[in-house]
Amino acid sequence: MTSLDMTWISYPSKNLSFVSPEEIEAFIASQNIISRLMHCYIAFFVPTGLIAGICILIVFTKNYLQYKVIENLDLLLLHFSISNIVLIFFSFTVITRPNYLQATHLACNALSFFFNFSYSNSQCVWIFTLLILLLKRFPPRTALHKATQRPILCVGFVLIYAFCLSLTEAVLVGTDNYHLETDCQLDPLFARPEYEIVKFTFGFGIPSFLQILCFIVLFTKEAPAEALTLQQHFRTYPAAYVISIMIFICRLFYNVMILFRTTFKLQKNIGTPKNELVMNIAEIVLFCESCASLLFLLCLHKPCKDEILKVIHNCRRENAAHNHLEIPVATMTHESRSQ
Repeated sequence: MTSLDMTWISYPSKNLSFVSPEEIEAFIASQNIISRLMHCYIAFFVPTGLIAGICILIVFTKNYLQYKVIENLDLLLLHFSISNIVLIFFSFTVITRPNYLQATHLACNALSFFFNFSYSNSQCVWIFTLLILLLKRFPPRTALHKATQRPILCVGFVLIYAFCLSLTEAVLVGTDNYHLETDCQLDPLFARPEYEIVKFTFGFGIPSFLQILCFIVLFTKEAPAEALTLQQHFRTYPAAYVISIMIFICRLFYNVMILFRTTFKLQKNIGTPKNELVMNIAEIVLFCESCASLLFLLCLHKPCKDEILKVIHNCRRENAAHNHLEIPVATMTHESRSQ
């Protein structure tokens, strides 16, 4: 492993004093691309994700106030939704792209800690959500089934795991030069190489392995005759599987780019403007996933979908009633004028 001192590293876009004209053109092109992507994300994905997230919170809160109880699955989905809403707020740090947020090393490390906490929360709570859905196809006699029937324990475990992992990552970022200003990303460039390795392993690798394991068991293990068939199971819980695939693809892209950045650190290389561009694209893709997850959850999860359809139906009925009342009034006015 290389020296823990990362003071030498900087973004390729900040080191253009000794580059050729061709590389300058490549840099300008990459800056234009990332700027346009950022504007598209802020204009379309952020409002959509926040509106969907707020609607989900309203639906779950309304159901709880109405029935005075919240289902195990809905409690985990509520936790998942809150984590993704927080991630969307953290994504506002990309507003400065193609430039970077200016902050001290200490402030950047603190920002990274809270971002990683929400990031790990979202990933881990989704594993328990999949477990609950998986166990709905099998007899409720296993110890794992009993554990998932107590979602407060699941949420507690997720919070403790996310906190410990985020704290470990914050330590690996390092506290050197904490008072100096730097270009800050949510995954700091000046972090030690161990930071990216730990984040990939415990923040993506192990959760993704468990997620894939859930799918393997779902497809290979034969369920009892009284349980839902596999096709019925997919139709009943479409949001879970659509979101699972999207989380895996988007976070795989992001984490692979983080590992690429680690290889540059180990080689004492800052990379090229193209490498920087792809890393920025991966960051925006990660935030797009949070927005899209909330939208799919709102549109595909049955309680949320039913509430939306109910609101739409009520609006149509009110409009129809309003139009029905306007017609006789208009007719009467016309008749009174003719007399």
